[in-house]
Amino acid sequence: MPTSSPPSLFLAAPLALAPTACGGTDADKADQAPAKTQAKEIAPAGVAHQHTVLEAEIAAQGGETKAGEYRIGYIVEAAEPWFRSEHGTHGKLVNREPTKNETHHIEIIPMEAKTGRIVPNIPIEFEVVDAKGKVVQAQNLNFYHAEFFHYANNFSIPTAGKYTLRATPQPPTFLRHGASGEKPALSETVTATFAGVELKPAS
Repeated sequence: MPTSSPPSLFLAAPLALAPTACGGTDADKADQAPAKTQAKEIAPAGVAHQHTVLEAEIAAQGGETKAGEYRIGYIVEAAEPWFRSEHGTHGKLVNREPTKNETHHIEIIPMEAKTGRIVPNIPIEFEVVDAKGKVVQAQNLNFYHAEFFHYANNFSIPTAGKYTLRATPQPPTFLRHGASGEKPALSETVTATFAGVELKPAS
């Protein structure tokens, strides 16, 4: 998907320093409750913009499903270029154009179902399966910066037809806050299946 510069960011209210970084005691939360009810929640313009574009593209060029704690969307586009490191993970970024055999850029957007936040740091395995159940191509997805963050890769689909797209997000690699006895958030592997997706080599 093409990138564009989002509108300038703004904050609804200044951030106040709290005694604890990400939580606090029940008394702390009780003291903070009145301030929270008075503050108007407004997302930064760039965050609101990315979700507007995301919802439009899922509706026009893809679909969505729920799996575990996730709402997972997919988008199918023509093969796309991107910047990658020339030498190793910290090398100079150079443009990589699609190869002549790459036909599609398939995107997966895993969102936390409760909050709508796009979840980073997820290893995702992705398969394109034909009508006979044969895996046509399987790849790991990359994480991309664009109008909205997403996971994707270019795929080579030479034959037009209806396919099943199967994404398997592993638990994110980031750490999680929480108390002893709580279930860690987003800690299970899930599978999202999208059947009957029409793919054309010229799409």
